[in-house]
Amino acid sequence: MMFPLVRNALSSLRIRSIQQIRARQSHSKHSPDFHDKYGHIILAGGTAFCVVVWVFTATQVGIEWNPSPVGRATPKEWNDE
Repeated sequence: MMFPLVRNALSSLRIRSIQQIRARQSHSKHSPDFHDKYGHIILAGGTAFCVVVWVFTATQVGIEWNPSPVGRATPKEWNDE
């Protein structure tokens, strides 16, 4: 429960709450801008590009992705010269 003095002081201030601002914005006519028109297409295109580049890099460039040397690394004979 709010004290009457605080309640009156807050009601006299012209501060709009976030809910009031969102309600007012949702009732206004919204014309589509660039992001409304092309946002999802650009996001999907960027995602597809990144996936293609990573798949190409992982499969075609020939990078060894840190395979285990167990069973492949054999020591050489020691030469005493």
